Amino acid sequence: MNKNILKEKNYILPSFILPVIYKYNLMINECLLLIYFLNGNLVFDVLNIENDLKMEESDVLEAFNGLLKSKLIFLETKKNDQGKLEELVNLDYLYNEVLAFYQKEEKEEINQDIFSIFETEFGRTISSMEYEIIRAWLEKGFTEELILGALREAVYNGVSNLRYIDKILHEWQRKGYKNMTDVNNHNSKTNTVNNNDIQDLLDYNWFDDDNE
Repeated sequence: MNKNILKEKNYILPSFILPVIYKYNLMINECLLLIYFLNGNLVFDVLNIENDLKMEESDVLEAFNGLLKSKLIFLETKKNDQGKLEELVNLDYLYNEVLAFYQKEEKEEINQDIFSIFETEFGRTISSMEYEIIRAWLEKGFTEELILGALREAVYNGVSNLRYIDKILHEWQRKGYKNMTDVNNHNSKTNTVNNNDIQDLLDYNWFDDDNE
């Protein structure tokens, strides 16, 4: 065994690309080539890649085309320090994909927290229908701050009913409230719904089927 092999450059596998590898079901050569680029080797030189990764030219080109088709990388031409044009691999698409994944993951974690708060305030596990309604509020653009503010207003009024909370949210939306500061400044706590609305909603057993 040639001991010089042990002295060759090591390549670092950044953990943040693992979700991308799984999502796009990348082949082993595509993964190796992506890792090669991520370690700062951005000049697209097939011969160098062959030598560094111990791959055949056909494998390098096939892996490269696979990454292009997945829209994880693209080539751009720039002048180097000597004024010569070089083909460079741009990883912006990959980085955007990574950021999107972790932002989605963070949002899901936050969303999970809001469901836990509802269960704490209601003193029970929320039903599947209630879960979907809360998620729909988030997807419609209601902020967590407003949703939790409406929840606390409902609890303050002795109502553990999402239909009542939905009415509060849409009333606040109609009035143009963007956050709880707007709500408090307009004294919405006493003006959002009238007493008849509250009593109607208290009498309405909306989630009966889901709480069995």
